[in-house]
This record gives sequence, C-alpha cells and structure tokens, in this order.
Amino acid sequence: MPVSENVRSALMSSSMIRKMFEEGLILKKTYGTNNVFDFSLGNPDIDPPASFCKVLAELAALNENGIHGYMPNAGYFETREALAAKASYEHKVKLTAHNIVMSAGAAGALNVAFKAILNSGDEVIVPNPYFMEYKAYVANHQGKLVAVSSKADFDLDIEAVNTALSEKTAAVLINSPHNPTGRVYSQKSINELSHILELHGKITGRFPYLIADEPYRDIVYDGLKTAPVLCGYNNSMAITSYSKSLSLPGERIGYIAVNEAADNVDELMDALVYTTRTLGFVNAPALMQRCVAKLTDEMVDSSIYARRRAVFMRVLDAVGLEYIKPEGTFYIFVKVPVCGKINGGSTDDVAFAQALKKELILGVPGKGFGMEGWIRFAYCVSEKLIEASQEAFQRAVEAWKMS
Repeated sequence: MPVSENVRSALMSSSMIRKMFEEGLILKKTYGTNNVFDFSLGNPDIDPPASFCKVLAELAALNENGIHGYMPNAGYFETREALAAKASYEHKVKLTAHNIVMSAGAAGALNVAFKAILNSGDEVIVPNPYFMEYKAYVANHQGKLVAVSSKADFDLDIEAVNTALSEKTAAVLINSPHNPTGRVYSQKSINELSHILELHGKITGRFPYLIADEPYRDIVYDGLKTAPVLCGYNNSMAITSYSKSLSLPGERIGYIAVNEAADNVDELMDALVYTTRTLGFVNAPALMQRCVAKLTDEMVDSSIYARRRAVFMRVLDAVGLEYIKPEGTFYIFVKVPVCGKINGGSTDDVAFAQALKKELILGVPGKGFGMEGWIRFAYCVSEKLIEASQEAFQRAVEAWKMS
C-alpha cells in the first residue's frame, strides 16, 4: 500500500485553491500570462518594503561565528522580546519573551498549537466558511473540526458557537480579517465570544482556548482596526505570520503569542516549544527571525490593495454579481448567480468556476471553504489585470445565466 488511507482520502478533497492555481499555470503557458485572469491564490504580488531588503542585506553580510547555528527552539530571545512588545500593543496585554514562540509561518504555528493542546477526539470549533486546511491541521493531531454557521454578513454567530460548545471542545479558532470573506470581526463580537467561553469553562471546568489566526491583521480598510483578542479572555493565543504584512509567504516566518494569564501558562509554553521541536520544525528560520525583530513597525502599503478592491467591485457591479464588501484581506467573496432553466436554476459554485474558466477567469469555489454557492477571488494582482477582466466576466455571466 503506497500511502496511508487517511492521506488517500484527503487527497480526494485536497485544496481547491491549489488545484485552481495549478490549472492557471497551464492556461498561462497556453494563452499567455496577460490573457489569463488568475484570481485563485492569495500570493502577494507587492514587493516587501525597502526596509526589509536593506535589513536582509545587512544581516546576510554578517559572518559571525555560530550565526547559522541552533538557537532555543522557541526562537532568539531578542526576537521574541521585540515581538512580545508588538503583540502587547496590538492585544492590549502585557507579554514578555516567555509568551512568544517563533514558528515556520502561521500554518506551522497552528500545527504546533493543536499538537500541544489536543487529545484524541477533541473538537475545535470554527465559523463557516473557513480556510480548508484548518481541517487537516486539526486532524493531524487526532482532533475533529466542528464548523458552525456565521451570520448572513459573515460576522460571528455567537449563538451558533455557544450551541456547539461541549466538554470535548478544546478550542475555538477564529480568523480575522477573514479568509475567504474579508470580514473583520467587531470588538463586540470578540467580547461576546470571550464571555460565552468564560461561562462554558465555569460550568464544565474546561476552558477552551480561543485561537486567533491573524496573518491579515494589518490589511484592513476604511479606518477599521483588527480587534484585540488576548485582552478579553485568559486562555487565548494569537497566531500570525509575515506572509501578508511584509509579503514574505515563501520565507515561512511567524509566531505564537500566548496570554500570560492562561491557565498553567508555563506548562503550555513548554508544550509549544516541545511540539515545535518534535514536529520537525525544530525552530523558525534563523535569518528571518533576525530580520523581523528589526521590522516590527513595518508593513506593506495596504492602500494598494484598497485600490484594487475598488476596481474589482466596479467590475462585479458592472456585470451584476453580488458580493460581500471586504473589510480586510485581499479576497472578495462573490455569490454565484442563478443559472438558466436548462440546468434547473443552479447556483453550483464548482460549475460556475468551470464556466468562468472557459473565459480564462480563475476563482476558487466556495465548496473549498465549506460554503457552497459562493466563489472567492484574490485581488493581489495588478489593477490593469482586474480592469481587463470585465469583458470576460460579462461573457461568462451571460452564458451562465442562459445555460
């Protein structure tokens, strides 16, 4: 038997994002890059800030003894100290280097966290829709992902979360700004969620962790701010990366920030360090640790994404597609229109994605995020490409509605 049954099963429903991205590569070879409207993958096309390039060059030029050697598995003390100050400001709590574990991106950090806290059969609640890899990350560590409904505008449905809570609940995982919808959860929603977790813990004796996955924290629009999470609930941790805020997805650098007030916090930190080592990450990339420690106040210019959002919304408005206006990230979640009578008035998102692909438009079906009837487009591409897609969208939508 060449592979495990679990992996074979997972491969059958593997990431639609990557599938569409790979199909895009083939189409670009056939039709030319500028003729394919690839909105599939959230791969930032904005270059990192000039300050990153300067710091990287300076650090790469150093030739000190042991500079490329091991460090504590949690990461360099100086880096963790710098990021503790950053996370303290963002989450309105007092953190120290002891509360930070450096990670191989947010994905690595989530696996480290789930390995540290999950027992076999434990559950992790997540609002639907959600980044589909969450399911695999939880399953990696013998847990079960429990998806609950969101409100019509994709804000947190506190009652749905409350109903799903049980003695098996190890954590509630939230993602704000949210992929795929672009929703930014309000402080009111975060406070209400913290309140029901506190009550649940007092009743059952088990306080679920509140885990905030925040790689898009700095990409918000219209004067909004990403609400702090750690200050409202003791058993909380924030996970983030520099994939989007500094446009460094390939460098795999992120961190976990744990509330100092968490129950048995010393044991929890030890567990996170241990799982970092034994999952095979060993430590986050050394050079990137030293880089981000010097760039705590830097980020890409999110106004570029704001302009692209505006262009994309104009295109969608022009062709009559409904969507949720993104408050953050660089994604827009679009409602699949009803197709013609021949196909029974379907809103099948996979079929609609295929109809778009005929016009060389690539988006990711909502099914890939647990939400059928929607499709996600990533606008981390040039404004020129977005503008040029309008005629293709028009043809695709008209053909779909006539089908």
